[in-house]
Amino acid sequence: MDTTGGPAAAAAAQAATRPGRPVLVVDYGAQYAQLITRRVREAGVYAELVAHDTPVADLLADDPSAVILSGGPASVYADGAPALDPALLAAGVPVLGICYGFQLMADALGGTVERTGTAEYGATPLTVTDADAALFGGLPTDLSAWMSHGDAVTAAPPGFRVSASTAATPVAAFEDVDRRLAGVQFHPEVRHCEHGQDVLERFLFDVAGLTPGWDTAGIVAEQVAAVRAQVGDGRAICGLSGGVDSAVAAALVQRAIGERLTCVFVDHGLLRDGEVEQVEQDFVAATGVRLVTVDARERFLTALAGVTDPEEKRRIIGREFIRVFETAAADVAAEAGAVGEQVGYLVQGTLYPDVVESGGGAGTATIKSHHNVGGLPDDLTFALVEPLRRLFKDEVRAVGRELGLPDAIVDRQPFPGPGLGIRIVGAVDAERLALLRAADRIVRDELTAAGLDREIWQCPVVLLADVRSVGVQGDGRTYGHPVVLRPVSSEDAMTADWSRLPHDLLARISNRITNEVPGINRVVLDVTSKPPGTIEWE
Repeated sequence: MDTTGGPAAAAAAQAATRPGRPVLVVDYGAQYAQLITRRVREAGVYAELVAHDTPVADLLADDPSAVILSGGPASVYADGAPALDPALLAAGVPVLGICYGFQLMADALGGTVERTGTAEYGATPLTVTDADAALFGGLPTDLSAWMSHGDAVTAAPPGFRVSASTAATPVAAFEDVDRRLAGVQFHPEVRHCEHGQDVLERFLFDVAGLTPGWDTAGIVAEQVAAVRAQVGDGRAICGLSGGVDSAVAAALVQRAIGERLTCVFVDHGLLRDGEVEQVEQDFVAATGVRLVTVDARERFLTALAGVTDPEEKRRIIGREFIRVFETAAADVAAEAGAVGEQVGYLVQGTLYPDVVESGGGAGTATIKSHHNVGGLPDDLTFALVEPLRRLFKDEVRAVGRELGLPDAIVDRQPFPGPGLGIRIVGAVDAERLALLRAADRIVRDELTAAGLDREIWQCPVVLLADVRSVGVQGDGRTYGHPVVLRPVSSEDAMTADWSRLPHDLLARISNRITNEVPGINRVVLDVTSKPPGTIEWE
């Protein structure tokens, strides 16, 4: 058995099957950098995020079809500001600069960047001054652009045509089509930017000369081939959680290797009410895959006893998952009469946002270690199979539909692999889990009854286990726990806004929880966007 598993091996396997000639999005620290990657993919072109300190030689070694320089919080003339190697602009690769990336291009090519004393933030009127410009061809001359800058380009580099301006920014866009270089001061990747996607696509198709080709059917065919090449004649198990990601990963791998895949569903005691039955019925009925359910509730609760640090919780949960899978793999091999042919591969539903937030997507800071990325043990004996590692959530749903999975699985609201363990702020125990499970059930039932299941991305319910508040119920004093409702709207979980639920619905949820769940006497609403908050509290 090949036991050269682990995150590095999985990444290498994915690199070997990477789509040809990606658009590379260079991350200069912008909150929208991942969003640029997503928008390029929406245009049918594959894109990846890379760190701003990646040497030009390494960027060019990837043979990119184009490069996009993201925005960022720095000033180009400040000491220690992220820099741009002019060699990239001379390499003949099409380049688009956005915001800070736009200013870096201007500075590197001989233009002028200054602090004019007038900043622009949010929706800003933009005038297209060159109707024949490649970036704005066929678009209205008056647009609402999304700005976020203090510095401005006051003079374009030699040879560049200025194509747009605002009241405070004389050079809001420029281009040199012959050299396939262009830039904009605004953020076309933000939905609030009028015709922003059109501007991005004009760069991709009219300036860079690319052709759309990244689609769901292609993703499925590509990943089926990749899995077959990686696993060969071996056997694999899949850690099925009941969520969209693991279900789609399992269905995709099953298409690739058939009955040599066994799905293992670990009941770790951190699941929501009805989760086990839903997985055992819906997923098996939809795919016919062989499913083994492992009752590991006592094991996980023992390992988590007294642990309050969220990163430590994630590491423990990730480690225990692997230990359970190792035991299950031996059982699967024995039952298959293949003791000498051990199960060497573990399928995971790891997504691109998991990798980015765990610090592995672009040299970015670790926001939180996802249990299936940063939480894996160093002595992992499986080779990881992660067919969704390069995909955003909406792409995963599209792949699920392409594979024929039912809406009940594909449209299911996201649920974290570590389960309710990271929705309890404080130590995890059976009593606290029972409280949270009951409150979560009420919230899900009410959202479904209100017809809002598809209107919101998800609604985590968080138990503040180490907080108690005074209340009054039945003319008596109570000293119970608060729960937090976290309804959010999102497209891919990289950014999110809180969902404005109807007040009468919130009232019903609050009344039911405080009436029906002894031990909870207060319900509060989280109205924080992402950023600055994350979707999950831990």
